[in-house]
Amino acid sequence: MAGTPMEEALKTEKWLLHMDGSSTTQGSGAGIVITSPHGEDLEFAVKFGFKASNNEAEYEALVIRMRMAHEVGARHFVAYLDSQLIVKQVESAYEATKENMIHYLQQRAKLKT
Repeated sequence: MAGTPMEEALKTEKWLLHMDGSSTTQGSGAGIVITSPHGEDLEFAVKFGFKASNNEAEYEALVIRMRMAHEVGARHFVAYLDSQLIVKQVESAYEATKENMIHYLQQRAKLKT
């Protein structure tokens, strides 16, 4: 069943997703910006309630960002990452060997579908 004309238009337009996860001795979290096809920015700051490595914080930000994008109706988007390790693992150029990284890749794959 087709949606409204606006819903159909938004399905084919690309959203932009930017994020950065970080971890310090004071805690870990992420900054996330989702830009609609019409140029409207949705900005979020997330503080994690657990200790995370920088790579874990980057993956957490990726998964959260994808969930948020789906919540606002984004189905086609361009994601920007600043972690070469995460990009290479997502592209399957690098193999994830640590259990937690494999888990994050599986979460991302579920959200992608």
